[in-house]
Amino acid sequence: MTRPIRVRYAPSPTGHLHIGNARTALFNYLFARHHNGKFIIRIEDTDIKRNVAGGEDNQLTYLKWLGVDWDESIDVGGPYGPYRQTERLDLYRKYAEQLIAAGRAYYCYCTEEELEKEREEQTERGETPRYSGKHRNITDEQRRAYEAEGRIPSIRFRVEEGKTYTFGDQVKGDISFESDGIGDFVIVKKDGIATYNFAVVIDDYLMEISHVLRGEDHISNTPRQLMIYEALGWEPPQFAHMTLIVNEQRKKLSKRDESIIQFIEQYDQLGYLPEAMFNFIALLGWSPEGENEIFSREELIAAFDADRLSKSPAAFDTNKLSWMNNHYLKKADLDRVTTLAVPHLQKAGLVPETLDAQKREWVRALVALYQEQMNCASDIVELTGMFFREEPEYDEEGRALLGEAHVPEVLRSFLGLAEQSGDFTAEAIQAMLKSVQKETGHKGKQLFMPVRVALTGQMHGRDLNQTLVLLGQERVVGQLRKLLSQIG
Repeated sequence: MTRPIRVRYAPSPTGHLHIGNARTALFNYLFARHHNGKFIIRIEDTDIKRNVAGGEDNQLTYLKWLGVDWDESIDVGGPYGPYRQTERLDLYRKYAEQLIAAGRAYYCYCTEEELEKEREEQTERGETPRYSGKHRNITDEQRRAYEAEGRIPSIRFRVEEGKTYTFGDQVKGDISFESDGIGDFVIVKKDGIATYNFAVVIDDYLMEISHVLRGEDHISNTPRQLMIYEALGWEPPQFAHMTLIVNEQRKKLSKRDESIIQFIEQYDQLGYLPEAMFNFIALLGWSPEGENEIFSREELIAAFDADRLSKSPAAFDTNKLSWMNNHYLKKADLDRVTTLAVPHLQKAGLVPETLDAQKREWVRALVALYQEQMNCASDIVELTGMFFREEPEYDEEGRALLGEAHVPEVLRSFLGLAEQSGDFTAEAIQAMLKSVQKETGHKGKQLFMPVRVALTGQMHGRDLNQTLVLLGQERVVGQLRKLLSQIG
């Protein structure tokens, strides 16, 4: 009988939602939705010292921002709760005691100093450090003596020697480990907190998780987990270990790598669209059939097949992300893009914190002019810099063009019309330029280039008519008068 599809994303609240974790969540979500299964979020917060304030909320907030929803978790409840590990400690203790009673686990009273000395001696002998098992078979008398000293025990799992553990991985194929190289490992620490490899087995079994999709850095944890499944007589889930995400130098994506923006909230703050991020992350280590790369959430759910998870590392291509977000921005509603862009103009001190109706409409028109060029909403600041300078900045090429013999004639003709215009709209400006062409005989680049360079400092740019509307009649007239007085 096929098990119902139930998958989980189980973050530790030791940081904010990272690209790698977001991908794990996204692939589990797509897998569940594709198979009409359940997607569960479980908070693995037992590493209490490393938990950060707001880490839990950030994970959930930015998964929702991406467009991910879930069936069970700390916020929506569910029949398999609690969904926070620190609220499940009694369950872990129950199964640890069951393993002790069955002889598959035992109390270890070794101190940290003793364990460190053991590791140092093994290293000096050229051995791989691992627990020697010195407290595997202590007597009740020894145990009482250690407790009389005030020693608090941990609980270790008793690893059977000479065994091979093999599991079929949906990405990697069959993977085998020898038990002899592992050593008895801690399943409950001295403070009573279950370790990751023990708690995750208990949780996955009790929550009836059918498939575990996670990063390949967890492969080394799998044999320990399989040992616990076996000792408790439980069937393990199907595993799929996704390849690493690497940077453009093909090195593992590290949180210290400053060449790539790593946290989802940073993309939100820069003005990336969640649907673009969803699309981009879904293609980090998974590929659908065909050449298309633009997919809606619903299309990705319909297409997702775990058998198509990549066996090679997933390259984080920042240029591809920029291209993809630009694609979504170009198609987005103008008011939505304006709302994303305004805070960046405000932060740069370019527009007031409070916009009246007239100023908001001006900003909206500004965004409309540059919407096609924006890779993210924060680009609006750099793209529109000329509108916020007191006067244009001319480079060598611009100054050379303004020095051409026909330029004063073109600018004087346009200035005369601009001074008298009672309707400084894009249509009116277009008519003015046609009149200048008739009056001077100059057309094409000889007409448009001098006007653009004189008023913007740029050789090329967006629609000239709309650009001049946004600069405004007063500024256009004032700048042309000043420039003509300088060039004669």
